[in-house]
Amino acid sequence: MRILFTLLRKEFRQIIRNRMMLPVIFVIPVIQMVVLVYAASLEMKNVDMVVVDNSQSDASAKLVAHFTGSPFITVKGFFSTYDEAEKTVIRNESDVILRFNKNFETRLYNEGETEVQLVINAINATEAGLINAYCTQILADYNRQIRADWFDLYKGGLVNLDFTVAYWYNPLLDYKIYMFSGILVIVVTLVSMFLTALNLVREKELGTAEQMNVTPMKRYQFILAKLVPFLLIALFELAFGLVIGTVLFDLPIRGSLLVLFAMAVVFLIVTLGIGLFLSTVSNTQQQMMLAAFFFMITFIMMSGVFTPTDSMPVWAQKINIINPLAYFMKATRMILLKGSGFQDVAREFYSLLVYGSMILSVAILNYRKTT
Repeated sequence: MRILFTLLRKEFRQIIRNRMMLPVIFVIPVIQMVVLVYAASLEMKNVDMVVVDNSQSDASAKLVAHFTGSPFITVKGFFSTYDEAEKTVIRNESDVILRFNKNFETRLYNEGETEVQLVINAINATEAGLINAYCTQILADYNRQIRADWFDLYKGGLVNLDFTVAYWYNPLLDYKIYMFSGILVIVVTLVSMFLTALNLVREKELGTAEQMNVTPMKRYQFILAKLVPFLLIALFELAFGLVIGTVLFDLPIRGSLLVLFAMAVVFLIVTLGIGLFLSTVSNTQQQMMLAAFFFMITFIMMSGVFTPTDSMPVWAQKINIINPLAYFMKATRMILLKGSGFQDVAREFYSLLVYGSMILSVAILNYRKTT
């Protein structure tokens, strides 16, 4: 144990003396957690709309007023022809066109139904889906008002039903708390995986790894001395991130922090093992960065940070079994936002435990062969 404590003291001193390491550990994660929560939001609050009103009626004016009153949509202008309105979309000056036919009000009053056209710029499919959802909701509200005002559907003995919608776990539909929990997982992953791999590869570049290998210390002592500091640093980042989320974003912590940190430990065993493995197959820091970049981009995009993993194709969900971020991302959100207990995340916990044991064993064996 004396040898291990000596090595750990040496590693912590080396981290403190490295001027590049401290900003990566303390400054960059804070900036990422604060900035990316807003930058990565899928909410749209500035949808630009132009109107082609060939009806010029009271009914069309009321519908336009509904869109104008929305906090998400800005009516930028009116055009007499569709071609003029389309040019604004082509020039990226507007996102959606609202078009009325000449007989819009006549059909609505005489037949009880009519048509209105929405032309949405769908270059970005995600934005187009959100714009369509916003516009559909506004049209539904307008439709209910028209039925009540014009056709007296709620008179003559019919019952007027009021619906109240409750959103569990996120009643205000605040996207920031959903995104923050995902960004927090990514930050913890970057700190643990990248810094571990960089530290070991740096030792190989400087030649000190070979010098350490010829000393009487055991190989497991050397590995533990390399992994334990970054395990503690990553846990500190997680705790510090929870404080930032609570203070700045009102992040709810409904579940047990003990369960969350237990999940974090087994997850960090996986990421530390991956970082150790990458360091064994890389001879320079540049090689390691390229390999780590490939894995990180793949893991992040398939982790469910932006969209649910259940919406991915079946073949992608099968491949996602080897993605540790998907397990920890799901468990973190369940614990923080839903208040899930250990029994609810037991599958993810034991999956990460087996995954971490395997990858860490492979990394240690491979390190032994290459050095």
